[in-house]
Amino acid sequence: MTSLVLAVRYLTIVPLPGRTAHGTPALGRAASWFPFVGLGLGLVLAGVERVTSVVFPPPLAALLTVTAWKVLTGGLHLDGLADCLDGLAGKDAEHRLRIMRDSRIGAFGAIGLILFLLLETVAVAELPAGVRWRALLVLPALARATPPLLARCFPPAKADGHGAAFHSGLRAGAAPAALALGVGLAWVGLGVAGLLVATAAVAAALALAAFMAARLAGVTGDVLGAAIEVSELAGLLTVSAWAHVRP
Repeated sequence: MTSLVLAVRYLTIVPLPGRTAHGTPALGRAASWFPFVGLGLGLVLAGVERVTSVVFPPPLAALLTVTAWKVLTGGLHLDGLADCLDGLAGKDAEHRLRIMRDSRIGAFGAIGLILFLLLETVAVAELPAGVRWRALLVLPALARATPPLLARCFPPAKADGHGAAFHSGLRAGAAPAALALGVGLAWVGLGVAGLLVATAAVAAALALAAFMAARLAGVTGDVLGAAIEVSELAGLLTVSAWAHVRP
């Protein structure tokens, strides 16, 4: 339960009381709980969507839902995505890592975040009501199953970075356990479409990590956070495509 509290505190803005272990290695030991935190986030988002869809027209309801989504996570993963995008302007791995450590956002990061949030908002708005709340329920859990998988598949870019510390605290069974839970929730919530969604979400996270690892000689905490955002968007787009092509 201590690990669950730590995961909730790190992945959301929920101020749970009590003492927990601190540091990124401790967070690595809590990685098995990430999908559970995502499921809790999804429950809140499904509730927000039900309320906003009654009170507001679809575009505004979707924007408010996505806003709640990002506020509840404190913008943590969006920050990682922006850092990764800015890092692409670097000349080599060392230069890219130095850019990513800069707290200021650059043109690549700003433009990327705008387009990313527009895509998410429109995807949520265009989903059929019966599918929308189920997608919002399962996607946060599925996306948060990816960090332990990526930390196992790719080496840390820095020996002293958050990615390395997270990897050092990761238990052997964390990645398969988290992934099994995420995929299982997707299948229960979305049926056959959920398996396609899970495939797209995990593939997108792996593709991003592989792309960044080739340019950074490994992955960082920013890459793991960006992968969560990318997998959520890939899942939303897959659900939207499925709903569009199915009669």
